[in-house]
This record gives sequence, C-alpha cells and structure tokens, in this order.
Amino acid sequence: MKWYTRKGDSGRTSIIGGRVRKDDVRVEAYGTIDELNSFVGLAEAALRREDRLGDLADELLLIQQELFDCGSDLAYADKPEVFKMSMEPVERLERQIDALDGEAPPLARFILPGGSEAAALLHVCRTVCRRAERRAATLAAEKPVNDAVPAYLNRLSDWFFVAARAVNARLGVRDTEYARSADVFRRPDPPSPGK
Repeated sequence: MKWYTRKGDSGRTSIIGGRVRKDDVRVEAYGTIDELNSFVGLAEAALRREDRLGDLADELLLIQQELFDCGSDLAYADKPEVFKMSMEPVERLERQIDALDGEAPPLARFILPGGSEAAALLHVCRTVCRRAERRAATLAAEKPVNDAVPAYLNRLSDWFFVAARAVNARLGVRDTEYARSADVFRRPDPPSPGK
C-alpha cells in the first residue's frame, strides 16, 4: 500500500462530500479527537503496568473505540443514519464517575495535574478532551452534529479527572492542592435533624 498521495501538499484534504482546507472546522474537530485518542493510548499503556489499574486500562481501550465513533460521527455530520454514538456511553461514564469519585478523598480545592505518572497522563487526556469538546462546539455552531458526541466529550473529560484522582488514591499518592486556591468544591450540607 502506498501511504502518501501528495494530494494534501496544497493544504487541502478530502472529507466526506469533497475537499476542504486542512484547518476546516470539521477537520479540526475530528483531528483533535484523533489527537486525544493517541494520548489515551499512552495513558492505557502506563496504567497497564500496574495490576491495581487494570480495570481502568480496560476502560481506556473501550474509550478509544468510542472516540473513533465520535470522529466518524463528526465526519458524517450530514448523514445521521450512519451515526455510531448514542447516549448509552455517556450514561456508562456517569455511573463510573460516581463510583470512582468514592475512591479518592473529598476535594475542597483545585489540584495540580499530576501525582503519579499514570494520573498525570490522565490529566493530559482531560485537557485535550476539553479542547476536542471546544472544537466540537465550534463545529456544532456552524453545522449539524450528533448531540451524543459533545455530551460524550463533556462527560469523558470529567471521567479523566475523577479517574486520575482514583489512580493516585489506589497508588497511595496524594493530590497536590493549588496553593492559592479557595475552597471551591463544597459538598451539600447534610440535612438538619428533624427535617
């Protein structure tokens, strides 16, 4: 197979429906998802080295599949009959976020991205995911998109944050608070007796 075509040398690329500039909003959106997917692969390899993190490494492989689905849906934005993403993966991530959140100590202040290497890589995934979400929002302002894709990216960035904290907790590594942070995360007050 020949891996180069020379067709992109002029700064244009082929998408479904024709050719566009390589910085077209659609190409930016699914290109950023592709970038995220590469960082997820790096994080999966790091988590796989720790037996205590095998379940999260398995989840990252599933997330990689779903990110391909997201990219495909953004490429096929005008053909909803071929969409692959639904709200089911969003709901699965929400259930996991709730479960993983219970593994780490309560949080009151902002934390620095880091701790263990595995957690730091998940924070990189979180920030690239937020950028992918912004690119998808830009695309959605101009063209129709599958609503499940922005919802998935939003929930996925939350998942990466909570998973990074759970990884540090499992490995016995403390999260480092941002030194000048106010108390920004407040848990709801428990109900008063008699109410």
